[in-house]
Amino acid sequence: MFGIILLSVCTVMHLYVFGRAATVPWIKQHLPLKYLLGLGLLLWVVFYLSRALRHHHGEWMWLLEFTGMGWMGALFLLFICLLAADLVTLFGLLFSRSAPGVRGWALALGGVLSLLALVQGMRPPAVRDYSVSLKGLSPEMDGRVMVALSDMHLGTLLGRGWLDARVKQVQDLDPDLVVLVGDILDGHDGAISRITPLFGRLDPPLGVWAVLGNHEFYRGAEKCVRLLEDAGVAVLRNRWTEIGPGLILSGVDDLRTSRRFGSGDDLLARTLSGRPPGATVLLSHTPVQAEQAADAGVDLMLSGHTHNGQIWPFPYLVRRVYPLIHGEYTIQGMTAIVSRGAGTWGPRMRLWGRGEMLRITLTAAELNQADRFGWDRAFDEG
Repeated sequence: MFGIILLSVCTVMHLYVFGRAATVPWIKQHLPLKYLLGLGLLLWVVFYLSRALRHHHGEWMWLLEFTGMGWMGALFLLFICLLAADLVTLFGLLFSRSAPGVRGWALALGGVLSLLALVQGMRPPAVRDYSVSLKGLSPEMDGRVMVALSDMHLGTLLGRGWLDARVKQVQDLDPDLVVLVGDILDGHDGAISRITPLFGRLDPPLGVWAVLGNHEFYRGAEKCVRLLEDAGVAVLRNRWTEIGPGLILSGVDDLRTSRRFGSGDDLLARTLSGRPPGATVLLSHTPVQAEQAADAGVDLMLSGHTHNGQIWPFPYLVRRVYPLIHGEYTIQGMTAIVSRGAGTWGPRMRLWGRGEMLRITLTAAELNQADRFGWDRAFDEG
């Protein structure tokens, strides 16, 4: 159903963009209508094939998907710019003589934005630093560093070479703990099975942990769990574990998707029940039920899923569905951090913010400055 809707929307955008482009004076003078329509049909076919054949693999598939998905992103930006021009001119009813020229400038702007989005999307993710004070965190865990990655969407477009670079990037940060906050795997089985072993190169003292996002369910949750665990990644499926003195790490399956699979509305409560005293970190792919998590005593909630809209102006629409869209929030005393993701979904494009990984320093709320200095000195001497 999603594929049908996406194809229908993109078909309408093709008709609109190429129909309006045919009225632009410069294009009318330099590109005969039959060639313009032929170009539109060719790009539609490339987009369709990139979706229809996305479960196949091979070098040719990377090029096809990169081109098809990139065109989908560019088509959207061209559509938005042309629509804005038509709204200003009331679809040519106002400024009728200059309206076709305005559409030409709108097309040019859409092209420039598409290029900027492609450059931004191809850049490696930035490292965003946070420091979070946790009640109940023991002195032994004070100052520990956690690196969090979400929404990598590993598959055809973001493959072995991309993950190899990310693993090296994480290793350079020398974290105590690495967490993968859902939508890790995406794409066909052949590509994924060649990519996941790279996670085995990560060996932080407190382990590598993951939760499932919605795309793992689309690919097959049990299959994704096996691939991750074979690579040395421990998957938290609706459970908690104490990874250090006073530090409880809990993880829940994607809350929106798990409801459709019949897991029930009390999944979060069941996941957090029975845990010992200490500071609780919750990994939850989709940033929902934050109030319930805070009520249950969670100290830090890490999420992704939103991509911060990925391509402007989607952030304005995404924020209406997910008020916690990107960055740090305080919910009833609980800290919630939503990542815009290390990778991209669909086109390798971002406008405006580039991808990111989170480096989070955990500090003990009860440890005063003198105690922290004494502990640091003892740690260094020991």
